[in-house]
Amino acid sequence: MKRHPRTLLLVALPCLVWAAPALADDYPVSGKWTYENPTGDGPAESCGQRYMSFDGNQRRDTGGGVPGYRNFSIEQNGNEYNIVDQFNTGQIDARSSYTLRKTDEDHIELNLSPGSKVIKLRRCE
Repeated sequence: MKRHPRTLLLVALPCLVWAAPALADDYPVSGKWTYENPTGDGPAESCGQRYMSFDGNQRRDTGGGVPGYRNFSIEQNGNEYNIVDQFNTGQIDARSSYTLRKTDEDHIELNLSPGSKVIKLRRCE
């Protein structure tokens, strides 16, 4: 039995849509955030050499072991966000989860796991 090309397209299209990766949400903050003097007043004049940057659904970190992350999911709970990121180092393909809390417009805190050290960051100008 010979099938019509349109029939094949109608069968294949839902499979392609289902297999396509979901587009992750953008992070709730953007720009560069420094590790240096994270509790200082207002934004930092300079980011220095250690900073984290947020751009859409991508996060870069000069102060950690993995340089680049892509957001997988975000769930907001007031001024706190439960975030799951994906990363690939070439040897490791994994996900990490943490909470991001906005303390004010110029300061954020990342809690990587319960009981771990909280990373405080300050917005760069």
